[in-house]
Amino acid sequence: MAAMAETSSRMLKLLSLLQVPRGWPGGELAARLEVSERTVRRDVDRLRELGYRIHAGKGPHSGYRLEAGSALPPLLFDDEQAVALTVVLKTVTGAGLEEAAARTLATIRQVLPSRLRHRVDTLQVTAVPSRPEPAGPPVGPDELVALGAAVRAREELRFDYAAHGEETRRRTQPHHIVTWGGRWYLIAWDLDRHDWRVFRVDRIAPRSPNGPRFTPRELPGGDVQDFVRARFKGSDGPDVWPCTGAAVLAMPAAVAAPFVGDAVVEDLGSERCRLTLGSWSWAALATAIGRFDADIESVHPPELASTFARLADRFAAAADSSR
Repeated sequence: MAAMAETSSRMLKLLSLLQVPRGWPGGELAARLEVSERTVRRDVDRLRELGYRIHAGKGPHSGYRLEAGSALPPLLFDDEQAVALTVVLKTVTGAGLEEAAARTLATIRQVLPSRLRHRVDTLQVTAVPSRPEPAGPPVGPDELVALGAAVRAREELRFDYAAHGEETRRRTQPHHIVTWGGRWYLIAWDLDRHDWRVFRVDRIAPRSPNGPRFTPRELPGGDVQDFVRARFKGSDGPDVWPCTGAAVLAMPAAVAAPFVGDAVVEDLGSERCRLTLGSWSWAALATAIGRFDADIESVHPPELASTFARLADRFAAAADSSR
């Protein structure tokens, strides 16, 4: 039985390697699998019997290569592939594919071994739609599964957290794992700070074992997507910017429109437009308007106007100091 399990595990790893679109020399596969080339040939024959079309090329730069087949052979996934596929399917948003992704996940789940099924079931993630951004630091599937297990079991999570050049120890009640703007985040109630926090997963170093079970608190607003969007706008309440204002620019609306993000642009004619936008601070709002490099005819409210005056003095002082 042990030998059979070892053979199945090895074939699974072999299939995983062959899925990379390249030719694999027998010697390289043997080294990767820590077996003889003869064993590699036997395993390749077994995969062919299962319906996988594996081409064996000749020459120093050729080797084994998995070809597309006309029929779908049995699907085999190792742990990382199963978790990765689960994450992708659970975070599908837009394009009307959510229902199809859910049905696909349900179908795949039925054929997974119970061990893998348990792992993917513990991983509950929420995708918060955002503008495309470069992917953040990598996060391993084991990390996501460990955090997901704590969320599902409602167990307190203790971890070291590295941010802003320092490391702190946190005790939290984890509630959601979300992906936003190319990064992974954990939403949790911080037991020592008595407030909700959003932690970057790539900065978390979990401590084991987990703490006691807890009764989940109600997330402010009740909706995880609204909560995340509000927090990234600097708001502790509704999904709105803490500072909002408007400015009339000497610029055609058609020129400004491609660069306004979630702002509203209104065409005023005569090569003028009005921008209504928000930000996490008045200074950030003023600089967002200033980046359009156009004359500003008026701004509102007074807090925004006074911020422009303060920034003008600061910029003038910087210009004088560089002369």
